[in-house]
Amino acid sequence: MSSFKNIIFALLLGCLFVTIVNGQPTRRTNAGEIQHALKKLTVLGSALYVAAHPDDENTTVLAWLSNGRMMETAYLSLTRGDGGQNLIGNEKGDLLGVIRTQELLAARRIDGPRQFFTRAVDFGYSKSSEEALSIWGKETILSDVVWTIRKFRPDVIITRFTPELGGHGHHLASAILAEEAFHAAADPKAFPAQLKHVDLWQPKRLLWDDWRRDEDISPEEAELRISHNVGEFNPLLGKSYSELAALSRSQHKCQGFGATAYRGARLERFYHTAGTPASEDLFDGVNTSWQRVPGGEKVGSAIEAAYKNFDPANPAASIPALVAIDKLMDDLSGNHWVKIKQQALRKIIRDCLGIWVEAIAEEYSTTPGEALKVTAMAINPSRYPAVLKKVHMPAVATDTMLTESLTDGRRKVIPFLVKIPENMIYSHPYWLRLTREGSAFNIADQEQIGAPENEPELYAVFEWEIDGRPYNFETPVLYRWRDPVAGERYRPLEILPPVMVNFESPLHLFSGEAARSVRLKIIAASNNISGKISLSLPPGWRSDQTDIPFSFSVKGEEATHAVQISAPSAASSELLKATVDINENQSVARSITRISYDHIPVQTLLPEASTRLIKLDLKKEGNLIGYVMGSGDDLPEMLRQIGYDVDLLSDDALETENLSGYDAIITGIRAYNTRQRLKLAQKRLMEYVYNGGTLIIQYNTAHRLVTEALGPYPLRLSRDRVTLESAPVNFINPEHPLMTGPNRIEAKDMDDWVQERGLYFPNQWDEKYQPLFAMNDPGESEKTGSLLYAEYGKGVYIYSGISWFRQLPAGVQGAYRLFVNMISAGKEN
Repeated sequence: MSSFKNIIFALLLGCLFVTIVNGQPTRRTNAGEIQHALKKLTVLGSALYVAAHPDDENTTVLAWLSNGRMMETAYLSLTRGDGGQNLIGNEKGDLLGVIRTQELLAARRIDGPRQFFTRAVDFGYSKSSEEALSIWGKETILSDVVWTIRKFRPDVIITRFTPELGGHGHHLASAILAEEAFHAAADPKAFPAQLKHVDLWQPKRLLWDDWRRDEDISPEEAELRISHNVGEFNPLLGKSYSELAALSRSQHKCQGFGATAYRGARLERFYHTAGTPASEDLFDGVNTSWQRVPGGEKVGSAIEAAYKNFDPANPAASIPALVAIDKLMDDLSGNHWVKIKQQALRKIIRDCLGIWVEAIAEEYSTTPGEALKVTAMAINPSRYPAVLKKVHMPAVATDTMLTESLTDGRRKVIPFLVKIPENMIYSHPYWLRLTREGSAFNIADQEQIGAPENEPELYAVFEWEIDGRPYNFETPVLYRWRDPVAGERYRPLEILPPVMVNFESPLHLFSGEAARSVRLKIIAASNNISGKISLSLPPGWRSDQTDIPFSFSVKGEEATHAVQISAPSAASSELLKATVDINENQSVARSITRISYDHIPVQTLLPEASTRLIKLDLKKEGNLIGYVMGSGDDLPEMLRQIGYDVDLLSDDALETENLSGYDAIITGIRAYNTRQRLKLAQKRLMEYVYNGGTLIIQYNTAHRLVTEALGPYPLRLSRDRVTLESAPVNFINPEHPLMTGPNRIEAKDMDDWVQERGLYFPNQWDEKYQPLFAMNDPGESEKTGSLLYAEYGKGVYIYSGISWFRQLPAGVQGAYRLFVNMISAGKEN
């Protein structure tokens, strides 16, 4: 990491390292995009957009700022969205945060801005800014916003929300922090340790991206607003900014935010918050020309001439003029704007030539100390000569000296056999490397704070000479393969430990006295490797085996082992960890998780190998469950672990098979939002209940229900929720059958819940439903719709907005006891 950052100082020596995407080669740009980039060189202004989550950003405004106004633009999302839900898979928590980070980066590759984050963890829905700031640690996150402002140096800051308008506590907090940071970034007393790395900065103004209708505001407020048409069409890009915005917003696939484009003029209104008010334009009073740089007028004039003379049919004809501009910028080195524009200029030079560089690994993974074959290739497809002088990989201290003039598409291929350094860092998201501190990620390196993802550990640098000047273009070492459907695909090179250990499940549940099998998989990431895995059992737990030897001859081999573990007699929840011993060198064992979706690069996580062992005080009735998966959750596996047989029910099964053999049927989260054919199957499900079955419906949202008839009697969903996981829970009828058997539910069963109590509770229902619980967040009225019970015919229907999908995978004891009671409802206890 540090070596890559040190290379950036080469900018001062006349060399360029083009910003890369970790996991994808640098995309070639077309002539229209090059001409657009040339025009953007003439504009020296910047804007920072601030909100709380991935998908909060107004992508139309971002696309307009970056491509229409041609400002250096960035989006600061306080969180990575780790506390949200996932409509495309089962990833939650940290894994979901990784997906949503990559979705934001995919969106930014379309609409143009940079992407930043703070250390704040998305802990789920919050009803107040006070709660959000308290849980995060206000000073910690404020320091990160100040850091971003000082580092990015925006002229204008725009917030998506205000301290009063935004609903979600995270939204409100983002506006509060933006306003405080607007002032603090220029205060030498605020976070002075940052000033070792950055200078003070005072933006010109702070505005709110105002979504209110004109008729909803007073004339006095209207005077504080300015308007811009953000829907203009850009002929160089072939799209309007609204069209770009729809494409970028549609990258938020795990949130189901596919968007259609708005075409035509679109006014966006911005409301003054702080700083110098603007009278007509967001950038009133900001000098965005090259006059902003002392002595920069000559550079500005030369860029204007290069833009005017650009030939789309022959971009390389611009090279002499562009290289001359590069020389002029050298005379102004050290200026903030010169650094930014010189880097952009040098990318334009590369694009005008159409230069392609790549470094392709023979395998997609390697380990420290291992030899790896890498094939580097360079091509200059233009007729304008460029001399390839050297190719090297700084992290592995290897290079090839050359002096070859490349033109007309001639390829230069250089094979390397490199040894991966023993101290190379494993491929794991940098913000997850250290143990989290509360609800803020623990990041030791100040320079890393705000970065969207890891910088590549292994990359190749191609040193060129163009018109007598040095230009360095770098690319990450990638793995490339041919997908029979998608064609050419790339993925990041993985740096792995020599051996990894994956437990079969992140938790193992014990509900009786018998020992149970805990399976683990040992995976070789290197050839000819042997040693042992040692299990570190927590106190009170016993195993028939704690040392597991392994021996692999070929990388990629796996061995699955099962150990018999016995639980203590009392309820318990402990972590089982593992260490790996190779040649008497012992280290913490790591597991491996890969996240693979078509719209983002493959992501690799290598957390410490562990599984949670939980002894439950639990009795159950029934055996066979039918599960209707919704948007995705882990409950089927959790239920299997406590002894149930679980069938995943397809649409065809729901509509045609005999359901009477199931002791209970459970619908997963958002099933009635995502399973279209539930509308047709609902009648059969109600018949199943009427004839004696138990049907449990987990939470859905009122938006886009496939049917309003969710139950045998009318009920209406709302946005009622209880976000405080420790909120008091009152038992409306403690002697109700659901509360007494087979497990008697007591107050202690509501302890140690995670993230929230529940969400999207019904707030209106037929009198035949019996509410079981009353709960509320502080300062709010009681909500009684978290669990509704109704008898229908011979069976039982239950609707529950309680967040079972969080509690059961987290191993919450009381949640298991109550959920088993729901499954057992209507049966003899």
